[in-house]
Amino acid sequence: MPPAAETVTARSEGARSEGERPGPGGGAAGKRPGGRARRWTRAARHSARLRAATGAALLTCLVFCLGGALAGSRPFGPTTRNTVDLGQQYLPYHAYWRRLLLGDTDGDLFLNWNSGFGSNFLGDYGTYLSSPFDLMVVLFPADRVELALYVITAAKITAAGAAMAVLLLKLRPGPWPVAAVLGTAYALCGWTLNFAATVPMWLDGLLAFPLLCLVGEWARAGRHAVLGPLVVALTWFANFYTAYMATVGAAVVLAVRLFTADDTGRRRLAGLLRAARGVVVGIGLAAPLVLVIFTATRVADPTPEVTFTAVPWTEVFARLLPATASVASPALFIGTPALALALTLPFNRAVAPRARIGWTAAICLVALSMQWGPTHLLWHAGASPNGIPYRQSFVLCALLLIAAWLSTAQGLPRLPALLGAGALLAAMVFASRDSVVIDRWSHPVFGAALAVGALAAAGVLAARRYGTGARALPALAVVLLVLTQAGETAISGGRIERQQLSKVSWAPPLGPWHADMARATEAADAWPRYRTDPGEVPGGNDVLLVGGQGADYYSSLTADVTSRTLSSLGFGFYAKGRHPVSLDNPVTDAIFSIGTRMRSIPSEPLRTDRPPRATISSTDTPVPPLVTVREDVRLHEREAAFGDSAFANQESLLGADVYDEPAPSRRTGGADGEVTLTAACPAGSQLWFWAPRHHGTAALAGQPPVDFAGKLPSVLAPMRPLGTVPASGTVRIDLRATAPAEPVLPSKPVGCLVRERLDAAVRQATATGATEVRASGHAFSAELPAGSTGTAVVAVPRVSGWRCASGDAEPTPARRHLGLLAVPLDGTATSIHCVFRPPGLRAGGAIGAVALLCLAAIGLRHRFPRRTRRVHPECTPGSTERN
Repeated sequence: MPPAAETVTARSEGARSEGERPGPGGGAAGKRPGGRARRWTRAARHSARLRAATGAALLTCLVFCLGGALAGSRPFGPTTRNTVDLGQQYLPYHAYWRRLLLGDTDGDLFLNWNSGFGSNFLGDYGTYLSSPFDLMVVLFPADRVELALYVITAAKITAAGAAMAVLLLKLRPGPWPVAAVLGTAYALCGWTLNFAATVPMWLDGLLAFPLLCLVGEWARAGRHAVLGPLVVALTWFANFYTAYMATVGAAVVLAVRLFTADDTGRRRLAGLLRAARGVVVGIGLAAPLVLVIFTATRVADPTPEVTFTAVPWTEVFARLLPATASVASPALFIGTPALALALTLPFNRAVAPRARIGWTAAICLVALSMQWGPTHLLWHAGASPNGIPYRQSFVLCALLLIAAWLSTAQGLPRLPALLGAGALLAAMVFASRDSVVIDRWSHPVFGAALAVGALAAAGVLAARRYGTGARALPALAVVLLVLTQAGETAISGGRIERQQLSKVSWAPPLGPWHADMARATEAADAWPRYRTDPGEVPGGNDVLLVGGQGADYYSSLTADVTSRTLSSLGFGFYAKGRHPVSLDNPVTDAIFSIGTRMRSIPSEPLRTDRPPRATISSTDTPVPPLVTVREDVRLHEREAAFGDSAFANQESLLGADVYDEPAPSRRTGGADGEVTLTAACPAGSQLWFWAPRHHGTAALAGQPPVDFAGKLPSVLAPMRPLGTVPASGTVRIDLRATAPAEPVLPSKPVGCLVRERLDAAVRQATATGATEVRASGHAFSAELPAGSTGTAVVAVPRVSGWRCASGDAEPTPARRHLGLLAVPLDGTATSIHCVFRPPGLRAGGAIGAVALLCLAAIGLRHRFPRRTRRVHPECTPGSTERN
C-alpha cells in the first residue's frame, strides 16, 4: 500500500458514525483552527495506543497499591487481606499450584490426592488456576505465596486497564491521556474493588471484555481471522465463568457498533458472521477444559436454589458513589469525573444522533437486564449464583466508560451537555441519600471530586470561549482528571477493604503456624502407606497449604458423593456442603487409613494483623492400609445406602461393631434452649456426641463444654468427643442452644466407643488388606493376599472418572460401596489397579481437535484468498480509517 494510503483523517466517515455532527462550517466539529484536519498515520495510531496502554497500566498499578496502603493491608501493612474465600480457597490453591508446578505434590494435573481424600484437580485448575497469570506463583518462595497472589491480582487488574485504554482508542481516536485515565477507571471500578480483588479468578473476565471487544472490531474489518479465535480461546480458558459474561457484553458492544456504523447491510452481516465464527471456534479450542468444568459442576454438591430479587433502584444509584460496599447490589463505581462524562452522552450534540441513541439504549437495557429475573439468569448461564448476585456488573461499568470516551474523545462536551449530566448526577445522588451502603466517606469524597472536576471543566470552557490558555488549561484539566480519579479511587479502595474486614469472615496472615505444620507434616508423611492429616490450620483448605492427605477440601466443584459420604460419617462442613473439614475420630481414621494425625494448639487468639503461632504435636496410630478386603460385601446393581446414624455408618464401612448406641432419655431444662440427656454406656468407653444441626454447647457432667456450630444449610457441625464414661456407666449430657429453642438432635446422637473392639477390627482389616499400595499422579495399584474374595474397598470417594479392575483386566467404570471405591474380587486376582480420567476430557478433546482443524482452514483461506474484485473500503488506497 503506498504511503499516502496509510494516512487517514480522524474525522473519517467511520469516526463520524460514532462521533460528532458536522460543525457550523460544514466540516467536522473538531477541526483545528484554520480548517486543517488532524491527520493520523498508522504509526501515530500505534504510538497513541502504546502510550495509552502504558499510562493506564502504570496508573492502575499505582492507584491499586495506594488503596492497599491506605487500608494498611498486606503487603503494605500488617492487616490481612484474606477475607472469605481469598483466604480459604484462592490462597491455598495457589500454594498448591506452586508445589505442583515444582513437582512437589502427590498428585498431578488430573488428580489431587491431598484434598477430600482424592479429588478431581483438573476441574479445580480450570476454575481457579488456569489463567496464564497464575504461573507467576513459581517466581516467589514458598513462604511468600500471599505476596505472589497479590502481585498476580495487581497484574490482572493492570492488564485490564491497559486493554481498555487500547479499546477506547480503537473505537475512536482521541487524546491518549484521557483514554489511559478511563482505562484505569474501568480496571478499578467498584466491581473490582468490592468483588474481584478478593476473587482473583474473576479478574480474567475483567481483562476478557476489552479483548473480546477488540475481536469484534477485527471481525467487522475482516482482519486477524486466526488471532481472534485464539484470543477467545485464551479468555475462556483463563476463566470461562466471567469470560461468558464478557462475551455477552462484547456482543452488546458489537451490536451497537454495527447499528451505528455507516455501512451496508451486507457488510454488517458479514462482520457479524465473522465474529460469531471466531467465538464458536475459540470456545471450541477451550472445550477440553471448559467441558471438564461443566461436567464436574453437574456432579458437584448442589447448593440451595436461589431466587433472584432485584434491589431497589435507589441502591443501584448509591453504588455509583465512592466508598460503597455490598455483596447484594451491583458495584458500579467508576469515579465521579468519569461518571459525569458518561452522563453527558445523551445531551452531547457533537455526537451523531445514531451513536447517542445506540449507546444510551445499550446502557439502559443492560442496566434493566440486571434487574429482571430471566435476563439475570441469562447473564449467569442459567443458574442464579449463591452469594453475589450482580457478578456481571463490570460489563455495565465498561459501557459507561465507553460512553464517557465517545462523548469526550474529540473534546470536552459543551456547557448544555455538562449541565444535563450534572442534573442527572444530582438526581441519582438525591434518590440514594438514605441508602444503607453509603459510607461516611462517600459524600465528602464525591463532593470533592465533583468540585475539582467542575473546576477543570470551567477552565476548558473558558479557554474555548475566550481563547486564553488554549494549551495550558486543557493540559491542566487532564492533570486534574488524573489526580481526581486516582485519589477518589484509592480512597474508595482503602475504605472498601476496611469495611469488608469488619463485616465478613477472615483468615490471619500466613506465618509460623503454617510453616511449622508444613515441616512437621512433611517429616511424618508416609503416603501411600497411610495418610497424614494436618488437622485444623487457620484459613481452611489446610492440606493445600501445609501438605498431607486429609478430608479438608473447599471447592465449587466438591463432588456430591464426597460431601454426602463424609457428612453421613459424622464429618462437618461449611459453605453449604462444599467445604468438608477434618474429623479427629479414631474410627474414621481407621476407615481412611490416617496413620498420623497432627494437632495444634494456638499460642494466642487469632488476629488480623499478626501471623499466628501454635504448639504442634502428632499421634501415630496403627491403621489398615488404603485398600482393605471385605468378604462380607457383595456388590449388586442396587448399591448399599447409609442409614440415619453416623455411628452405624462408620461401623458399616469399617466392617465391625465398635460403638454402643444407647437410647438417651431427654429432659428439658427450665431455661429456653437447655436440655439434659442421660444414658448408660460401658465404663471407660469414649463418649462421642453427634448433633450436626446443634448450635451451642454440649458437656458431659464434670467436663468442660464443647462447642457445636451447626447452622444449616451453611454449616454442619462435626461429631465431637465429650470425654470418658465414668465407672458408673451413667452419663449425663447438658446441652445449651445459642438460640432460645430446644436443640435439634438426630435419633441417635450418642455413641460410646469401646477401644478394644476398634483395635481388634483394625488388626483384622490389616491382616486381610493390601500388602502393598503404590500411587502415582492419577492412578494407584495394590497387591492383595492370595485367594482374596469379596470386595476390595478403597478409602477414596468414588467421584466420577475412576476406572478400576482386578488382576490384568482392563479398567472399567469403578463400582461403589457406601460412597467409596470398590472392586469385586473372584479369588484368583492378587492385585487391583485404578486410574482417574476427568470426565468430559475426551469429549472436550474431540471438540478441541475439530475447532483446531477449523482454525487451520480459516488460516489457509486467509493466507491464500480467492481472487475477487470486491474490496472492503477500509482496505482501499486513500480510504479513511473506520475505527
